[in-house]
Amino acid sequence: MSSKVQTPKIDYGDANVIRDEDRTNPVAVRFDRVRKTYKLFKSDKQRLAATFSRRIKYDLINASDDLTFTCKRGEALAFLGDNGAGKSTALKMITGVCFPTSGTIEVHGRVSALLELSAGFDMRLSGMENIRMRCQLWGLSEEEAEELIPSIVEFSELGKYIEQPMRTYSSGMRARLGFAFASSIKPDILVVDEALSVGDRKFSAKCRKRVSDIMKNENVTVLFVTHSTSQAKEFCTRGIVLSHGKTMFEGPIEDAVAFYENS
Repeated sequence: MSSKVQTPKIDYGDANVIRDEDRTNPVAVRFDRVRKTYKLFKSDKQRLAATFSRRIKYDLINASDDLTFTCKRGEALAFLGDNGAGKSTALKMITGVCFPTSGTIEVHGRVSALLELSAGFDMRLSGMENIRMRCQLWGLSEEEAEELIPSIVEFSELGKYIEQPMRTYSSGMRARLGFAFASSIKPDILVVDEALSVGDRKFSAKCRKRVSDIMKNENVTVLFVTHSTSQAKEFCTRGIVLSHGKTMFEGPIEDAVAFYENS
């Protein structure tokens, strides 16, 4: 598989998003004055009506506001902040789940996300069928998929349930399968959003060890959102403290944690 696949720049009005799989670029992720604005309506009825009329009133909120940072290849960067600070929004823009309103985003490398672990599964299909479908979506060859699947199944600890329809799974079982897949595909950029508490205490410890093992590969870049300052210090070397979408502090992880805890 090629290590460098160029993707053209995508324009979203006042925003630009540049994505490729260039593993040689010393920059993994760069945000340049990125803003993400949401429209807040009083009700779903008004939200629907706004698609037909410009007279419907709404409030504007900047989930990301002039956000600028650079994450170098192989760096482990923590995003710290209270609920609503804009941490998860930044990660969602990196993964392509949502798009910026203005500014420029660069993402160089294959991204694997430990975000909403149970999202994106087809509940009518079995766990195994979902794994195969995701392998195809990732562009893995049949040979690559067959080599990868046993380790995914083993890590998930689902046993015979792997052949059962996912509608029969508990939310924890779906999350375990999601984590097993996302953490097994050898990404260039790993995005983690409070995903290390999957399952019981034993499985959660297993997940933390998996992330730690991935990060031992110096070429893997990690962007990590957490409310746990101890986990931030365990996994990351640098931190960004956000508040209302703005950067309040950026620096070494110990300094970033101190700033966050005292703010």
